[in-house]
Amino acid sequence: MATKTAAERRDEARLAYDAFLKECPTHQLLACVSDKWVSLIVCALGPGPMRYSDLGRKIPGVSQKMLTQSLRSLERDGIVTRTVTASVPVRVDYELTALGRSLGVLLAGVKDWAETHFDQVNEARERYDEETTAV
Repeated sequence: MATKTAAERRDEARLAYDAFLKECPTHQLLACVSDKWVSLIVCALGPGPMRYSDLGRKIPGVSQKMLTQSLRSLERDGIVTRTVTASVPVRVDYELTALGRSLGVLLAGVKDWAETHFDQVNEARERYDEETTAV
């Protein structure tokens, strides 16, 4: 039996990924990137770097705690970089990495779809609610 290299073992494992399985690491990654705050942060950073406070203003309703947790998670996953510039006060900028930009294209498409089709979805919800409450 031939010995496999680490790269060959990684390639085999990658083929076995199945996000439908709870134990699969891609299941956890999908849960992270489908979080609403993560999606909005990635979309907000699409045009370019932003400061923490600018992100908070761009995404009304996100608490400081959620913004901080989401940014840390995105930084850990290699989707966002954090750059600290020594000044008074200290300046901290967040920017998408190449990996983050590739995700941003997909999430921006979902955001655009939601903005474009909300009226249709809302009408369907109203019809459904009327039909189910009439029974």
